[in-house]
Amino acid sequence: MSDGHGGTRDLRGETLRGKTLFITGASRGIGLAIALRAARDGANVAVAAKTDAPHPRLPGTIHSAAEEIRQAGGAALPLVVDVRDEAQVAEAMARTAERFGGIDIVVNNASAIQLTDTPSTDMRRFDLMHQVNARATFLVSKLALPHLKRSANPHILTLSPPLDLRPDWFAPHLAYTMAKYGMSLCVLGLAAELRGRGIAANALWPLTTIATSAVRNVLGGDAMMRASRTPDIVAEAAYRIVLKPASTFTGQFLIDEDVLRAEGVSDFAAYRVDPDTALAPDLFVDPALVRRAEAPEAVPADREAGG
Repeated sequence: MSDGHGGTRDLRGETLRGKTLFITGASRGIGLAIALRAARDGANVAVAAKTDAPHPRLPGTIHSAAEEIRQAGGAALPLVVDVRDEAQVAEAMARTAERFGGIDIVVNNASAIQLTDTPSTDMRRFDLMHQVNARATFLVSKLALPHLKRSANPHILTLSPPLDLRPDWFAPHLAYTMAKYGMSLCVLGLAAELRGRGIAANALWPLTTIATSAVRNVLGGDAMMRASRTPDIVAEAAYRIVLKPASTFTGQFLIDEDVLRAEGVSDFAAYRVDPDTALAPDLFVDPALVRRAEAPEAVPADREAGG
């Protein structure tokens, strides 16, 4: 991207050392994994989440996450943030920029989930999912823009699925699908809107289920956890994405394994929770793609890269 002097900046070989990430929902799960991957480079991380005190059913708080980030080599700023509250988000952004001198990367990771059909979906839960998923992605991204425009390589990365409008993804849990696709629509629109400003907006989604509290508590308990990969695969893919030149790498709807394969990674065994359990496809992912991942040798060479 531009170096501010009319030239093109070569980002190859760069790391996230000294870069500042604002990550929503970073107290546990995928958000924390992304934070720790960045921290290994010496990045600064704003841990923007609601959990200030230990939760009986959920691991981690903003303070325990901050301590893990520091132990991994980064700097951390724990912030109590309800992403539905505009004033809280604005204050958290201001505190992050004041503490670290700016914001380079925003990760929209916070999400609410309930996999119920239409008659079973309480409207309060409908509102919560849309406020935490679609509205907060829009809000956080909007409030970050004044800070991102001053970054040398600004990225907005949203944990949301590819925009596939097959009815099969809507019928079982219409309200949740609408809320998650609302996040993806933000990516689609922001990428086009910000393309001329050099600010990237991309989406990342896991090929398989990921071993998080949401998977254990909502999708299928310990059995589903064994069929999952660890959050580290998403974190590594996110890391590779935000190192790319923001001015040219934008508007992409990416799958974690595809990102890493494009970077030359071919062995994903280390990310499996249980190597003896077949992997489960994540929501909004064609199960055939996971079967391909389980047996890549069966995929014709001309098909493997393109999916």
